[in-house]
Amino acid sequence: MYRSKMLDENIGYVAPDYLEEYSDLIERETILDIRQKRQIQRFEAKNKPYYQAVKAVRDIQTNKFNFADSVVKIGEADELSSEEQQRFYQTIKTFCPWKKGPFELFGTLIDAEWRSDWKWQRILPHILPLTDKKIADIGCHNGYFMLRMAHQNPACVIGFEPYAKHFWNFQLFQNIVQQEMLHFELLGVEHIDLYPDFFDTIFCLGILYHHTDPVGLLRKLHKSLKKNGEIIIDCQGIPGDLPVALTPEKRYAQARGIWFLPTQLALENWINRAGFTNVNCFFAEPLSTQEQRRTSWANIESLSEFLDPENPSLTIEGYPAPWRYYVIAHKD
Repeated sequence: MYRSKMLDENIGYVAPDYLEEYSDLIERETILDIRQKRQIQRFEAKNKPYYQAVKAVRDIQTNKFNFADSVVKIGEADELSSEEQQRFYQTIKTFCPWKKGPFELFGTLIDAEWRSDWKWQRILPHILPLTDKKIADIGCHNGYFMLRMAHQNPACVIGFEPYAKHFWNFQLFQNIVQQEMLHFELLGVEHIDLYPDFFDTIFCLGILYHHTDPVGLLRKLHKSLKKNGEIIIDCQGIPGDLPVALTPEKRYAQARGIWFLPTQLALENWINRAGFTNVNCFFAEPLSTQEQRRTSWANIESLSEFLDPENPSLTIEGYPAPWRYYVIAHKD
């Protein structure tokens, strides 16, 4: 079983290390080696503002939280003194723009660029219960979905996210609510096969189209899923009846790092050819400017600025505007 909780003088709350409990099931030494090399990123100069912001409110905890509803609520306004409220507000402003949410933190509502709650509402009716399950959240960002998963009391949730800024955003929450089943690893999806036949459920949300070899990544995900496990994939794509994918010349909807944008049939073929079974696309719709938009907490250009103002069915580069495809599949 897990050991008692630990406090790190540089980080704050550290959940008991799942590597100890599951050491015989995963590539423990390799994971430890990569972890050690990547942990130094958390204290690099570019991440110093986030580290300092989290450290400034490390004395604040609460046992009042709700992960069940659309807005992840942590704490109540009357729990903090005026000085604490001011200090906490300065910390959360440091993480602007907030890309994933919404959150309500000690009475302050954070309306993020993405309505991540809409995504979770679409997914939740289709998945197996998460209670006592081992779960991977690929590209977990600030941990919004991990917190939503925690409501079902999983055995452990491992978030894979290589960006240290997002680690500190997650650590802000973790210091306050101290959820021992939640673990943030500065790893990418390419490291998922270090967990062979390990996960009961894998969430791969908004990841595939950012990689040069989506089918290769799907094969790694298949390797890490247990027999009878399930994977939930959300992938940006394009409309069309042919099994094809768009490769943008440079940018797509102003975004860099977009490699393959599949049609629904192409995405389903990728997943089937990677070895998954029972492939079911349960949601297919154009991405709306209500789901991804500019807010006071994400005062940045967003989807409405990335579409052709004369023809919103196209991006400003002239490509088909984005669709989102949600697929669930299994491993026999």
